[in-house]
Amino acid sequence: MHYGRPLQFGTFITPTNDPPEQPVRLAQFAESVGFDLVTFQDHPYQPRFHDTWTLLAWVAAQTERVHLAHNVLNLPLQRTPVVLARAAASLDLLSGGRFELSVGAGGFVDAISSVGGPERTLGGHVDALAEAIPIIRSTWDADARERFVVDGEHYRVAGAKRGPAPAHDIPIWVGALKPRMLRLIGRLGDGWLPSLAYLGPGEYARAAAAIDEAAQRAGRNPAEIRRLLNVGGRFSPRGGGFLDGPPEQWVEQLLPLAVEDGVDTFILASDDPGAMQRFAEEVAPALREAVALELGWSADAPGDQDAPGEQDASGRTPAGTVGGSAGPAARIRSTAQLARRRPGIDYDAVPASLAASAVEPGDATFARVRSTYLRGGDPGLVLRPTTAAQVADAVGFARAHHDRGIPLGVRSAGHGISGRSTNDGGIVIDLSALNAMTVLDAASRLVRIESGARWKDVAAFLEPHGWALTSGDYGGVGVGGLATAGGIGWLVREHGLTIDHLRAVELVLADGRLVRASETEEPELFWAVRGAGSSVGIVTAFEFEVDEVGDVGWAQLTFDASDTEEFLLAWSDWIVDAPRDVTSFLMLGAPRPGQPTYAQVMAMVDRSDPDEVVARLQPLAAAAPLVAQDVRMTTYRAVISNAGDESHSGQGEPSARSTMIGRITPEFARDATRFLESGATYFFQFRAAGGAVHDVPADATAFAHRDAEFSVVAFGTRGRGLDERFDGLIAPHGDGTYVSFDTSRGTDAAARAYPPATLARLRAIKAAVDPLDLFRDNADVGVPPSVIE
Repeated sequence: MHYGRPLQFGTFITPTNDPPEQPVRLAQFAESVGFDLVTFQDHPYQPRFHDTWTLLAWVAAQTERVHLAHNVLNLPLQRTPVVLARAAASLDLLSGGRFELSVGAGGFVDAISSVGGPERTLGGHVDALAEAIPIIRSTWDADARERFVVDGEHYRVAGAKRGPAPAHDIPIWVGALKPRMLRLIGRLGDGWLPSLAYLGPGEYARAAAAIDEAAQRAGRNPAEIRRLLNVGGRFSPRGGGFLDGPPEQWVEQLLPLAVEDGVDTFILASDDPGAMQRFAEEVAPALREAVALELGWSADAPGDQDAPGEQDASGRTPAGTVGGSAGPAARIRSTAQLARRRPGIDYDAVPASLAASAVEPGDATFARVRSTYLRGGDPGLVLRPTTAAQVADAVGFARAHHDRGIPLGVRSAGHGISGRSTNDGGIVIDLSALNAMTVLDAASRLVRIESGARWKDVAAFLEPHGWALTSGDYGGVGVGGLATAGGIGWLVREHGLTIDHLRAVELVLADGRLVRASETEEPELFWAVRGAGSSVGIVTAFEFEVDEVGDVGWAQLTFDASDTEEFLLAWSDWIVDAPRDVTSFLMLGAPRPGQPTYAQVMAMVDRSDPDEVVARLQPLAAAAPLVAQDVRMTTYRAVISNAGDESHSGQGEPSARSTMIGRITPEFARDATRFLESGATYFFQFRAAGGAVHDVPADATAFAHRDAEFSVVAFGTRGRGLDERFDGLIAPHGDGTYVSFDTSRGTDAAARAYPPATLARLRAIKAAVDPLDLFRDNADVGVPPSVIE
């Protein structure tokens, strides 16, 4: 019986330490000739062998593609399952998802084992392994919120922290032959790894049947369990015994094990480079071809471990795949993983181009993609395209779910304050893999940047050319979200909004079309993208004309702003009247009992002369008592490189409101102070947004607030009355909102964000390119009722 997996091939290398580099060189050689897997036995009682954990870590650092495993890890001689799980996850993370965990009950344990641990009998070790496997998996389940407690006979866990989640779903393979162990594999294992040398005629088939029976009794699909087999032999010119002959004899003798018994991974036990090369180049491809022929798979059926495959809702490979023309299923999710799928999503219809990289709630990597910077999420499926064509495939998949009410989020880097790039039970299209950057024309400083790039990466790319592109204030923000909303950054007063540097975009529309928009190509779309891009499509790449920027002055100043009204007026007058080469942001927090109100001012001065920088800042010094200061000469890249590379882990639901205002008036300063004192906000920010922004006509882009001097944003909680107090005290002084900084939803939110003429024009464009309102989850401008009807 074949289980529908593509064939894999590995090596079983002796971990000798004399010479110490020999197993490392053999592993590198195995990778170079095309093996998928390199394994090492784990016999720590052998003084002439390397410690296998240490060896695997070293080999992982010396290879790039090949996967690695023990063959097999001697569990009774290891640390506790929680620590073992963390060691496995660490090696998997460091190797880029290339570690597989292969365990056994252990042999020759008495030689070096200490008192304690599992009962030193075969039965005791089997029972210990049955306890250890669930503990290992629970440790990797970083998303689990319940207290981690196990009171077992062999192992106890009392509230240990879970994690880290590995880079991929590490399978747990088990090396065993005895009946109790075979039943354990059927209940708990992800793979079976015996050695053919210890099996008599017919024993492999009988053992496999026992595993299948145990799996079915446990409610599992036997196809979840990978079938690996250590094999050894000799290449010789004339045929002799089993696996003693030319490559074609090897193919003939291994074929029944694959087709009839379901072996999907053959591991050659050999330290001979010649035998390894011959097996990889003459046996492996011929055996793959023979299996495909026997099973009726197409000639180009996927054969590598990352190839996409098919799986029905039960986890079984469809009848049309196994024995049909579709080819093998490379990824068969476990019954436990399938149980965590969300209703309404047709997982079987995920496009083949996206299946291999798609992340579901039961996958190990889900913890890293479920949430955004500020919002906790629980999507049902995260699609991770790597090309614009794959984005179109993802949009088509999402469109097919539109009538089911399945939410759709689009994410570039997941930092958006609105938090809309995740959801609950819906689909997320994650663009982070589209992050290429290219100089198109150095003379005109024209660059192409894909949506998934982050602004700190953009700054690093541009700096060697002496260029910069004004963006936001945080390097971890993605290009796609900011560059379709506006872009109020550290050079905004001198160089305008980020969208003012746009010369063209490439985007995918709701119907799946890939189009290019500029002033001369799809000009209405180009107009809409600059301020409302998230409502009309998914931009996959931007063409920007960037600026020449050298060293800059960077100031971080803290003031005692106890007289908040006067400080707001003074800061506003200073920055509005300052030369355009100065941009400043102001942050205020809620007052604390017995402490003064502190104001944090940050400013960038695009001047290379320190004296000029100080002269620009000096007028602000008299605004209020200066508590702390840091003024230095630096680069734009250094300022924007203020974000790490860790995945987002936001919790809850963010609540933020924004508006655009002119020069601060005494009336606004009074109401802003009252708003701050109310406790409704814990973060109150003002961003200068005048200067060069005023030079662009209000109707030139969908971002229409060209007469504003400041963007105002407040973070808070609904329980503390953020909306009520913002609407009562702040909004009456403003006009419009900055869509990336506002969590409001509904048609009222769109009406606040865009002036009536702008909104009407946006809705006409929306009706033409997205009549279904597919892109509605972030700053949705809405579709006129007549279109929907």
